[in-house]
Amino acid sequence: MKRFFLLIVMALVLFACGEDRGALLKVYNWGDYIDESILPEFEQWYEEQTGEKVSVIYQTFDVNETALSKIEKGHEDFDLVCPSDYIIERMLAKDLLLPIDRDFGETPNYIDENISPYIKKNFSLIEGNGKDANDYAVGYMWGTTGILYNGKYVTDQEASTWGILKNEKFAGKLFVKDAARDMYCVMLIHLRAKEIADSLISRRSLMYYDPSGKNIADVEEYFKGVKNNIAGWEADFGKEQMVQERGYVNLSWSGDAVWAIEEAAEVGVDLRYSVPEEGSTVWFDGWVIPKYAQNVKAAKYFINFLCRPDITVRNVDVIGYVSASKAPEVLEANIDDSYDPINLTYFFGPEADSVRANPVMYPDSTVIARCDMEHDWGEHTEELISMWSRIKGDNASYTTVIVIAIVALILVSLILKRLFGKRGGRKHGARRR
Repeated sequence: MKRFFLLIVMALVLFACGEDRGALLKVYNWGDYIDESILPEFEQWYEEQTGEKVSVIYQTFDVNETALSKIEKGHEDFDLVCPSDYIIERMLAKDLLLPIDRDFGETPNYIDENISPYIKKNFSLIEGNGKDANDYAVGYMWGTTGILYNGKYVTDQEASTWGILKNEKFAGKLFVKDAARDMYCVMLIHLRAKEIADSLISRRSLMYYDPSGKNIADVEEYFKGVKNNIAGWEADFGKEQMVQERGYVNLSWSGDAVWAIEEAAEVGVDLRYSVPEEGSTVWFDGWVIPKYAQNVKAAKYFINFLCRPDITVRNVDVIGYVSASKAPEVLEANIDDSYDPINLTYFFGPEADSVRANPVMYPDSTVIARCDMEHDWGEHTEELISMWSRIKGDNASYTTVIVIAIVALILVSLILKRLFGKRGGRKHGARRR
């Protein structure tokens, strides 16, 4: 925090003195989504590589649309932003991004050397009015959407399908991510499972806007039909509820699941994670340079720095999410003999056909084969948001009120712990969409 205010003061002084904006790099990222100790290291590395000084001004956001709004209006001259896949899609469509030059002179190009082909393949599917997203964005972190569940109360079979929402056995013990896009997509995959199995439609086609309105109507009807089983809609507190066994099932993101499983193990709670058999979604966050950026050179060097294997390993260790890097050092850092071998050739290459790694972080190739990326709805996004509001509006139960009160107390305690306790170890933060 002190560093942040010092940099703000520095920025004001530089502007007042008419200094070159090139001495500053303004970075806009999700909260708890970087190891902040690497920021001063980048400043030193950048000077070593270019002979130029730079100071990083680091700011955070917690909603994709907030970042988009600031970039779209051009009121904030951020040099780097880390949005999610569908926002990258929207930014490309609105011509808000600059291409990322890979020429670093004598400095190694860590971007092209280390970003996984799997990430590049999915970025090429991002719609951008004919533009290849790989030219405008570099993958940062990624993961899946699935089911976090308590192995004491929920069987692996019960957690193998999104249909678990219908199971009255878990009424009042089931939490759903307050994320309209993610929850809509996975439930649509569930509702269209037979058509997918019969090759009448594809999962990928379901990730796009349906002008008929049938899909959105069916998902809304389904959620309203299971509303009495849902204890609450959560953006970040579901994992704490699971660790404390107040919830038995949580529709979750893999990054949150990793944190919850580790925390639960310390108190003897058996949490597990499943990507349902019907299929699911895979999401990606990536770095982009907005067209209003004023320090494009430092921005591209910062992305390159983050792709350096040793920096990637440190970053992942702190934030707990999965990097887009396929570097051998990253693979080595994730080998854990306590897990069964899985096939990760899709991500790391042919040598990774039998790797002992955490399958929540790195799903086996058979799991990835049933996952597809979501897409932006553009001008039709309001239809999605309206549907979600109607669903949640019909579910304001007594249980939900109690849950909110409990969560408020938990959040207060966490804030106090952060203010007065020691910092360190793996961070956690919801990947809010």
